[in-house]
Amino acid sequence: MNGIWGPGTPPVVQGDADRYDADVVVIGSGAGGATTAWALAGTGARVLVVERGGFLPREKANWSPGAVFGDGRYRNAETWHTRSGRPFTSAAHYYVGGTTKVYGASLPRLRESDFAAVEHLDGTSPAWPFGYADLEPHYAEAERLYRVHGSPGRDPTEPARSGPYPHPPVAHAPRIAELEQRLAAQGLHPYPLELGIDLADGGTCVRCGTCDGFPCRVGAKSDAETCALRPALRAPTVRLLTHTYVSRLRTGADGRTVTAVEARRNGRSVTLTAGTVVVSCGAINSAALLLRSASSAHPQGLGNGSGLVGRNLMLHHNSMLMAVDPRRPNPSVFQKTLAVNDFYRAGPHGPYPLGNLQLMGKVHTAAVATAHPHVPRRVLDALTGRSVDWWLISEDLPRPGNRVLLRPDGGIALDWHPAGARAHRRLVRTGARMMRRAGYPLVLTHRMGVEHTGHQCGTTVSGHDPARSVLDPYCRSHEVRNLYVVDGGFFPSSAAVNPTLTIIAQALRTASHLINHPSW
Repeated sequence: MNGIWGPGTPPVVQGDADRYDADVVVIGSGAGGATTAWALAGTGARVLVVERGGFLPREKANWSPGAVFGDGRYRNAETWHTRSGRPFTSAAHYYVGGTTKVYGASLPRLRESDFAAVEHLDGTSPAWPFGYADLEPHYAEAERLYRVHGSPGRDPTEPARSGPYPHPPVAHAPRIAELEQRLAAQGLHPYPLELGIDLADGGTCVRCGTCDGFPCRVGAKSDAETCALRPALRAPTVRLLTHTYVSRLRTGADGRTVTAVEARRNGRSVTLTAGTVVVSCGAINSAALLLRSASSAHPQGLGNGSGLVGRNLMLHHNSMLMAVDPRRPNPSVFQKTLAVNDFYRAGPHGPYPLGNLQLMGKVHTAAVATAHPHVPRRVLDALTGRSVDWWLISEDLPRPGNRVLLRPDGGIALDWHPAGARAHRRLVRTGARMMRRAGYPLVLTHRMGVEHTGHQCGTTVSGHDPARSVLDPYCRSHEVRNLYVVDGGFFPSSAAVNPTLTIIAQALRTASHLINHPSW
């Protein structure tokens, strides 16, 4: 066991070895991987979490818009490409905690209707292989683990709950409280956005203006490292291997069991072995890893007898909406506290769902300048100083042609043509009209493209039929008995809210199944 499991050894493996043995290897330390490790920490199983990056440092630059957005200080993903060959920098971040280190900590549940087939303007969103009721207890546990603040009874699409939120809603800044009243006067139902931040008694959150899109310098954001992995590492049987890139999974001759994990650590080849392998690299990287693991037993990629590994990629339709009142500055610092779901389902606005609107963290000039580099800074300063900023999400429908591909050099290419754009355009128009009626005459919007991969899902879809899915309802491979994929890849549909809490809840559900049906 290479000495890494002895009493008193540090949780982060320091020494170099050619081989590391465990009962469970978890590849990736983001929302899915870190939560899985946390759930297994008390079982006595030897859990080895493998992360290709290191720790994101806490430093002054964490709170610098210029460093974060202008300089891209914390972007460390490799270059990806479109199908046509255009290079781009994705939203992936390779750190302990994964992309949750810089996410906006918005942690809503999917709605009950999201688990059923839903008719959309541009097609049908398929049903899931399990229902909301199956996931609800794990949602409740996920909210406790990730310190979610919220308030029931305000959102017309709110799903049933077995108990209250762990923490009360985050209070609105005065300008946002005023906006809430103006939206309610339009007959809408604005509600407190579900947020994962440390605002309990004695909490570390200072309600700064650098939360959404920034690393948290004081550890107050409910990211996967802070809430799940560090607590898991307190167990003597959980260890973390950083700066370790997994390149391939190898199976036995019959292809039914992963027998070794091939990786590179600090420039040297290493082998990892375990009775159970959990892949949690994010939907795109997990699919790429399975495709890279093709063999004579799995010629299309590991566990890809259905041909669906990498297919049905969904990224959401995302737009930023800046509503500007030229007459009044917006002094709000922590702005991200309000959401609107009146257009989430079919209703008085029309016969089809449109999506979700939620406030963003206050937009900084440095962030807008990256998308509009030719606009004078004084103009951007004037706009961002007077704007209320929204993030608009519409469902991206699954399409087999939207997929993850491997380039000849093994790199990643995305062939993605979003399905459901008409509904999103309607949502943007509806949001603009809503804000003009609320007293913001100038509305600017910006549509996000393929580079915005923060909400990736669908590439290793779960289901009951092995011919039409990659994973079973507990995220276990239909074809490889000791392989699980626990990230957004299992989503049969993308819904129209942030996927992170659902990934966390499913990780807890999968871990519970693993504990009851161990393969280590």
